[in-house]
Amino acid sequence: MSDSSDIWTGTASNYDHVRPTPPMALLDLLTQLIGTPHPALVVDLGSGTGLSTALWGERTRQVIGIDPNADMRKEATRKLAGHPYAAHIEYREGFAHQTGLPDGCADIVTCAQSFHWMEPTATLSEIARILRPGGLFAVYDYDWPPAFNWELERAYEEMNARFDKLLRERALVQHLPLHSKSKYLERMRESNHFRFTREALLHHIEQGDATRFLELIQTNAFSHQFKLKTITEQEIGFDHVRQAAYQHIGSEPIPWYFSYHVRIGIK
Repeated sequence: MSDSSDIWTGTASNYDHVRPTPPMALLDLLTQLIGTPHPALVVDLGSGTGLSTALWGERTRQVIGIDPNADMRKEATRKLAGHPYAAHIEYREGFAHQTGLPDGCADIVTCAQSFHWMEPTATLSEIARILRPGGLFAVYDYDWPPAFNWELERAYEEMNARFDKLLRERALVQHLPLHSKSKYLERMRESNHFRFTREALLHHIEQGDATRFLELIQTNAFSHQFKLKTITEQEIGFDHVRQAAYQHIGSEPIPWYFSYHVRIGIK
């Protein structure tokens, strides 16, 4: 994350507005697996604007979100005003592989929609260091796009394929050091930091209209390349996706069906 977190600078408010919030069933699952309904400390790595952090406020004595990007932390801190469990929630500057936390301090460590930006070997070593024996690590991501309309999804996939092709042709991939999500569980097992690992699937429903869909698209790697003008909206056919979004979703929110892949390791 030390090489890539700057891509989120200037996008924090919009990111927080359009990105989904993790399902509350996630908290039930993770705390049940280790028999700890109310963990003393949860650490959320790559916490961003706090979407995956603040939801722990009611369930834990303390939750610490760690993120290197100042804009994202500022937005996360701003939202604590008026939060009923703000006293339990803290945000710190730091990296996933260098948290600055003491050994064995955390009951649960989470990483939501951000582990692919992190160097996996060093990050897993740090997670194992700060977890107590019997503690749990969960890295989770949602499938994108959510299930809501097959024609719009096909238009998005075609645009995404053009974007990936241009990234490779223009040698821009090295500026986005992404690690494959499909190998998360394999990496966790090969690290030998966990005595038990498995994957679970959770589902979540949110509402969204065409505007939210288009804004959410622009909180990923697309927007960074648009901002740098290394790839343009016209080149990948963003207008076609925009038209499809208003045609198939429109201005009235409809249900969005998210599937979350949760990879779990017990220390």
